[in-house]
Amino acid sequence: MNEASPKRGQRFSGHLRLWTTVAAAVVFLVPFILFFYAVELDFGLRRVLLLCALPCVAAGIAGALAIGSYAQNYLERVTAQMQKALALAQYRERERDLAQDELVRRLQEERELTRQKMQFDLQLSAYEKYAALAQLALGAAHEINNPLLGILSHLELALKSETDAEAREEIEQCIAGAKRISATLSGLINYARPGPLLLSKINLDRLVDETFNFLRHQPMFRGIELRKQIAPGLPAVSADANQLSQVLMNLLLNAAEATAAGGNITISAEKVKFAETIEVRVADTGCGIPADILPHVLEPFFTTKRGRGTGLGLSISHAYVRSHGGEIHVDSIPGSGTTVRFTLPIRQQGATVSEEAEVVA
Repeated sequence: MNEASPKRGQRFSGHLRLWTTVAAAVVFLVPFILFFYAVELDFGLRRVLLLCALPCVAAGIAGALAIGSYAQNYLERVTAQMQKALALAQYRERERDLAQDELVRRLQEERELTRQKMQFDLQLSAYEKYAALAQLALGAAHEINNPLLGILSHLELALKSETDAEAREEIEQCIAGAKRISATLSGLINYARPGPLLLSKINLDRLVDETFNFLRHQPMFRGIELRKQIAPGLPAVSADANQLSQVLMNLLLNAAEATAAGGNITISAEKVKFAETIEVRVADTGCGIPADILPHVLEPFFTTKRGRGTGLGLSISHAYVRSHGGEIHVDSIPGSGTTVRFTLPIRQQGATVSEEAEVVA
């Protein structure tokens, strides 16, 4: 049913009334005219016949008009019912469309809530694991650190008084091992309980420059090109300068160890669209990380540098980034290089920021 149906009904009722009147006039007038001219009557008789026939014709036309009026009224009632039916159908169609839209919206909301719940469950599981490791790390660090400091002090005193070269070499090896243990314990404490954030407004462009200048002349960076791609007009971020500098240092050192001479390491940063967040990327052209190792690189004590690393660099960086409310991700293709991405909120909600305009490490 469409909106043109009532209009067609109205036109049809008008035409019906007109043609009913014409048909009645023809039915009554044509036989009379034929009879009037076919039968030979004198003039007076014809006039009498005409006067008698005219009321009959008038009555017939009046009856036809009455029939046409009745038909018109009937069609108007039918038209009104059609209009009501059309309005009801349109109303129900709108209700159906609204119900379908609401159903689609609720399905989308439910799907989004399910996705967020799965994401939160994964994050909660990770946080519970980190909390357990943190407690274990703090307990181990405090139990080991105090006697270790005593051992280290005695070794240094023994080294000063020892004159035998072979004995001195053994003591130096013991001191190096003790310092390695101390460094591991410091990493454990930093991972398990990062210090409170000392927030400042940090210009990432200047911070990257300072970090490059500090590392550029280190032996492991010889033959490696350091590149910077900071988006122009990048806003300053509220962050702890020391922690953020250590994150960049750790990522650059890891990249340098995986990159051969002639390769390059690039630090880039840009604002995330439609979000008050900065994304920083450290990309190298090194050997990459195998697919079976990649899921474990953020785990504490996981390292492929046998005898040279503690496996806490990325873990501590992860802890520092999370303490700022950001996230860190590692993407790698074996033989093509690795990219570490981490996000930082531009502003730390509810935190006090230093009055200094810009601070870099």
